[in-house]
Amino acid sequence: MKSTFLQGALALGALALIPATTAALADGEASSYKALDEFMDVFQKVRSDYVEKVDDEKLIKGAIDGMLASLDPHSSFLDARDFQNLRTQTEGSYGGLGLSVTQEDGAVKVIAPTQDTPAWRAGIKAGDYITHIDGQLIYGGTLDEAVDKMRGAPGTSLKLTIVRSGRDKPIDLTLTREIIQLKPVKWEVKNGIGVINIVSFSANTGADVRQAIRSIDKSLGHKPTGYVLDLRSNPGGLLDEAVSVSDAFLERGEIVSQRGRAKGDVERYYAKPGDDAKGLPVIVLVDAGSASASEIVAGALQDQHRALVMGERSFGKGSVQTMLPLSNTTALKLTTARYYTPSGRSVQEGGIQPDIRVPQLSDPDYKNRPKYRESDLRRHLINEIKTDDKSLEEDAKDDPRFAMSAEELKKKGVEDFQLDYALKTISRLASTPGATIAQAAARKPGAK
Repeated sequence: MKSTFLQGALALGALALIPATTAALADGEASSYKALDEFMDVFQKVRSDYVEKVDDEKLIKGAIDGMLASLDPHSSFLDARDFQNLRTQTEGSYGGLGLSVTQEDGAVKVIAPTQDTPAWRAGIKAGDYITHIDGQLIYGGTLDEAVDKMRGAPGTSLKLTIVRSGRDKPIDLTLTREIIQLKPVKWEVKNGIGVINIVSFSANTGADVRQAIRSIDKSLGHKPTGYVLDLRSNPGGLLDEAVSVSDAFLERGEIVSQRGRAKGDVERYYAKPGDDAKGLPVIVLVDAGSASASEIVAGALQDQHRALVMGERSFGKGSVQTMLPLSNTTALKLTTARYYTPSGRSVQEGGIQPDIRVPQLSDPDYKNRPKYRESDLRRHLINEIKTDDKSLEEDAKDDPRFAMSAEELKKKGVEDFQLDYALKTISRLASTPGATIAQAAARKPGAK
């Protein structure tokens, strides 16, 4: 019995009999059909001559995955399993460790741990490599297999072996799985300042941020001194939610534009009247793990001089992926556009440069741990507007203002130096007559 793929290929072959409308089109189609013929030859040879019996669906999915992987790191085919994982990421909960991971050259690499989860509390960092799960080497296996092993019933434990740059020996950790509730927004009040932490841009994130602002006001009985919007290690998510979050802090103006392949394929998103934060000072915290939707928010508030961006240069993912359904259970996630900040900047490769660079001094390994960004990924899209190489290296320079060690900070009770610096900055602005966040944000991006 012929597979659906074979039937589709035969149908495509039949189309070659229809006369082309132009010679150029005919030449292009002839070349494509020749390539399809070559693919079918390879497919049949593998089916008939490979040392072991192979599954047609596995071969076809491998071919599709290979085709999309040749485009960029973010385009992919989603089968039924991938769809379920996507729903879990945006809506649900699961028993696991709270890790976002990817695969690089056969190894499982940590993108970021989710705050207040077993992985986060165990000290797992972005850029760590997981080599063993319960003593079994996972190198060379699939990412799905590794994720399945890390997920499980709440209350059960497992052992992870971590390899970290700058450490001579692997790190063995024992973690206990928990129900990971994917709550995208958390808030607290510190020193009269509202701190809003967004861990991902999933459904209703914008509404949750507005609710967080109201809750902060209610807990204080009045408006706070200002807000810290913490987007560190936030890998992004839904474009609409990034627009909604930005709109919560803006009175007017453009938030982001996305531009497709065609010259006129441009879509712009604007803020609606009404700043939920009532013009109070805002500082946005970013780091190398802040990507995509996080960069849209940081870029919009920076370009509109509404907030100071503080921390370290962000990840640099400036592309938009569109979900194109293929069936009830499968879809194509395809890069269809690039996005640009209100000033026309593309963050692709270069990321968002902070107005004030603040290293995470409370992390004892921050100097030795390499920063993985979009530009490190294979086949990443090239920024059409080149960024000055010096500005890309700026976040690697030492700053004499930030000389304290993690141990010294710990003795002073500072466990999160970047957040502590942001809180003190807002307090200083509030105590300085005539000082405004807009004046500070108007400085050249990347200034110190």
